[in-house]
Amino acid sequence: MLRLDSVYTYYGSIQALKGISLEVNKGEIICLIGANGAGKSTTLMTICGIETPRGGVIQFDGIDIAGMPPHKIVGMGMSQVPEGRRMFPSLTVAENLDMGAYLRSDKKKLKKDIEYVFELFPILSKRRNQMGGTLSGGEQQMLAISRALMARPRILLLDEPSLGLAPLLVQQIFEIILRINKEQGTTIFLVEQNANMALKISNRGYVLQNGKIVKADLADALLEDEEVRAAYLGV
Repeated sequence: MLRLDSVYTYYGSIQALKGISLEVNKGEIICLIGANGAGKSTTLMTICGIETPRGGVIQFDGIDIAGMPPHKIVGMGMSQVPEGRRMFPSLTVAENLDMGAYLRSDKKKLKKDIEYVFELFPILSKRRNQMGGTLSGGEQQMLAISRALMARPRILLLDEPSLGLAPLLVQQIFEIILRINKEQGTTIFLVEQNANMALKISNRGYVLQNGKIVKADLADALLEDEEVRAAYLGV
């Protein structure tokens, strides 16, 4: 479904991604773990068209999307939940959800999708007329995920969804990610610093270090890998 082959991305003269290759198959939950500054967010921004790679191949359903404008990539069925949520603070919860559905033409199905995200996150239903900027951090993360779902993505890219959240909310967010995958059949590509939680819900995982993929394996195998446990799991 999604394939990267020898992708290089630069910020000016600084090389952020150094020839990374990975693939995400339909229906999977795949995680990309690594330390701060490893290039995890750059990977997502390169996939989504926010950053343009200087080399390599990025294919979505067999179509080359490297350098394609972000809105066209969204229109193909890919949505991203960016790090830091980045919802629209001066818009209400309902208006933020409308923005997520901006490119859709099947307006008759919007009501059903709004009902679904309110089922996932009941607190948002109670906050639907509240400004996004006045929500708590956890509620903003829920809104960011819901807004991305309103585009009806076939693949959902999540950038550090647990960042800054209390442990109880982290558990809830990961349970919701599993529900989205199972109930909607949505493929998930998860970038996460909480390697333990990410690997526990994933089928496979990749380890990114200094812009390079240094390990790739089944999630269960990575959870038992001594180097991964020492570097990322605190064991």
